[in-house]
This record gives sequence, structure tokens and C-alpha cells, in this order.
Amino acid sequence: MSGLWGDGGPYAAWVGFLRRWAALEPVDPGTLPAIVPEDFQGDTLARLTKHLTDALDVRLNDWAERLLRAMAHSTDEFSVGRELAQARAGLNTVRALAGHPGLPPKLREELTGLVDRQIPEIQAQLERNLDAEARRGADPRLLERRRRTLRENALTSVLTAPPPPSAPPSRGRRSPASGPAAGGDAWAYDPAARPRRRIVPD
Repeated sequence: MSGLWGDGGPYAAWVGFLRRWAALEPVDPGTLPAIVPEDFQGDTLARLTKHLTDALDVRLNDWAERLLRAMAHSTDEFSVGRELAQARAGLNTVRALAGHPGLPPKLREELTGLVDRQIPEIQAQLERNLDAEARRGADPRLLERRRRTLRENALTSVLTAPPPPSAPPSRGRRSPASGPAAGGDAWAYDPAARPRRRIVPD
């Protein structure tokens, strides 16, 4: 197999997928082919890596904005806890792409590390927002309740939980069921893509 396909082959399949995934379109990661570094020539793998990091960045930013909006519209701590639980599911979707088994092991490690380093910072930023509210004179009792909710439903818990299941790379065939609901795994439900009203128990 040659790496000279340019805009065809596995490169094109991944780039097309990443563009749709970043735009929150329905996609099936089970159709993605395995990436074999030896099949790529020149800077093709570097360009694919750039597409991956850009897509992850777009989804993380979109996820964070949706979470903040959902929390701002929550009327009580139970609702905030529910939004945080759904947000963790959204994070697992992003982490599942970073660790997709079709990617070379070294690249999976780098991308997963890139995502995982941002999660503690997001958690810390949510708590810093409470400190800013305190300086503006917000009720300290309400802020303490919110801080407790944030810590009891910490986003960082995804870092110690078992890794989310990922769809295996394609071997040249489409999976029997395609689309975001196929298989019922971590790819099937991404609350960051479509906010829903449901209770997700920890």
C-alpha cells in the first residue's frame, strides 16, 4: 500500500470523519480504517495529526461552552449535578476518539494526554469562577453548595474510571450498523452534541 494517495485512502477517510465529527454530525467511528505510519510518506501523517488535534480542540471548546450554558440555566444543585454527569459522558466521547484503536499507539498516547491534561484545568476553572462570584458578593452559603456539587460530580473522575470502549478500526467494510446509535457504546451518546433532559446516575 502506498502513502501517495494524497486525498484518498485512509487519510481521506479520517479527515472526512474528523470534519463531520467536529461539526457534531452523525458519524460512525467503526468505519474508520487503521492508520499504519509506514504507509504514509512525507508530511502526510503530520497533517493528519493536525486534523486530529484541531477536531479535538473544537469539540472540547464546544463541550465547555455547552456545559457552562447548561449550568447557568440550572435552577438547583440537583440540576447542576445532572449536567456535570452528562458532561462526563461527553468527555468520554472525546477521549474515545483520542484513543481510537485505529491510530498508532504513540499517537493515541499523545492525543489522550493532550485531552486529559485539559480536564483538571477545566475543573479548576469552574471552582475559580466561584471565587470570582464570592469577590462580587454572592451568598457564601450558595457558593459552598455549588463547590460541593462540583467536587462530588468532578469532571476529573473520568481520568480514573475505566477507559470508554472504542469502536474497532474498519478492515475495509462498513460495520453492520452505522451512525451514532450503532452498538450502544460510548460513541452512541454524546450529551455535548445534543443536550437532553435525563438523569444519569453515577
